[in-house]
Amino acid sequence: MSRWSVSATALAAAAAVVLAPGATASASASPPGTKDVTAVLFEWNFASVAKECTNTLGPAGYGYVQVSPPAEHIQGAQWWTSYQPVSYRIAGRLGDATAFKSMVDTCHAAGVKVVVDTVINHMSAGSGTGTGGSSYTKYNYPGLYSSYDFDDCTSQISNYQDRWNVQHCELVGLADLDTGEEYVRSAIAGYMDTLLGYGVDGFRIDAAKHMPAADLADIKSRLSNSSVYWKQEAIHGSGEAVQPTEYTGNGDVQEFRYAYDLKRVFNSENLAYLKNYGEGWGYMNSSVAAVFVDNHDTERNGSTLSYRDNANYTLANVFMLAYPYGAPDINSGYEFSDTDAGPPNGGTVNACWQDGWKCQHAWPEIKSMVAFRNATRGEAVTNWWDNGADAIAFGRGAKGYVAINHESGSLSRTYQTSLPAGTYCNVQSNTTVTVDSSGQFTATLGANTALAIYAGKSNC
Repeated sequence: MSRWSVSATALAAAAAVVLAPGATASASASPPGTKDVTAVLFEWNFASVAKECTNTLGPAGYGYVQVSPPAEHIQGAQWWTSYQPVSYRIAGRLGDATAFKSMVDTCHAAGVKVVVDTVINHMSAGSGTGTGGSSYTKYNYPGLYSSYDFDDCTSQISNYQDRWNVQHCELVGLADLDTGEEYVRSAIAGYMDTLLGYGVDGFRIDAAKHMPAADLADIKSRLSNSSVYWKQEAIHGSGEAVQPTEYTGNGDVQEFRYAYDLKRVFNSENLAYLKNYGEGWGYMNSSVAAVFVDNHDTERNGSTLSYRDNANYTLANVFMLAYPYGAPDINSGYEFSDTDAGPPNGGTVNACWQDGWKCQHAWPEIKSMVAFRNATRGEAVTNWWDNGADAIAFGRGAKGYVAINHESGSLSRTYQTSLPAGTYCNVQSNTTVTVDSSGQFTATLGANTALAIYAGKSNC
């Protein structure tokens, strides 16, 4: 779930959730279509997102862009103010309804679908005037919600072994909506339908674990498109009362263990262990799992790799995009020393790699793997090789092949693939690789570098 305040370490405990009564089993698992990679442009304003869809995301083959919450929110420079809505008007730091609609249309024209980070579990933690001029108090949002629309528990969540506590009390002091109530369900569905009316293609449901799966199923059933793509934030916690698998009936669920374990493997274990990554590690079924190397919360609380981890981070993203498990998100944010710091320039991105914007989605090693993933879609892992330590390689049927050298020195060897003979472009270095008639090629990989080739890409 998202962190909301300076002392929100309780969020790190937020956990997972298993098909609840009333939840359906007809979810549209993994983003539909042939392009399943999402660029998460965290705290980019809508005008900047639109430009990036045209300039980078569309040409690179990204299927989706995820934008930060489009709702009026509390005032303040911190990033987490975006996650404290005070009305459902699009009147926040990132732009107004006109800018939002223009962004959706521009991204669609570039072949990129739009997923919206959606905050429907709660409202704010205090009182004041919102970014769009709306007055509010913690339990009163004129024209939208009154005190009757919030859960009776007004204390903070304190026991993740207690389902009722997790789903009826307040996440780090935020006013918790009673999603079991008819009016609340109707109001939330109305907000989401408004977004659908602007053309959005899916929703990331923030703090899903803190709402019963049946409540979310009811809300989704009310939408004008009840089969719209949903990606739900339900953080796994061993032994907790609420588990992520409860939510798979509604749509995809974010598999946090995937990111946690990648950090451990890349930092201190052997890449050879990744041979059966995914279900083989006890994770959710690939068809309902949304995966990532890091997100805006985990890069701040240190539970996963982040841009600060350099080659480990880059290679983990290369692996995620090459390996056929789940639907991947590429986190793209900004540098920070203060974990509460909001976006540079109020969310305006004048250029990548300036003003602190990290633009991980555009790092050449990461961006080039999006086309690799699209080209190898549907192909199983083949021709796995590892050295028992930190060098691995594997194919994706007759469509692609990747090698990752996470050793401290260079690696030279001959690889066996299932690729047709020919010349291919190693998109990691823009050099050519020749595969012979037996499917073999010889290559040298420097320390902490990768190689990736795929059918249809012969010229660099």
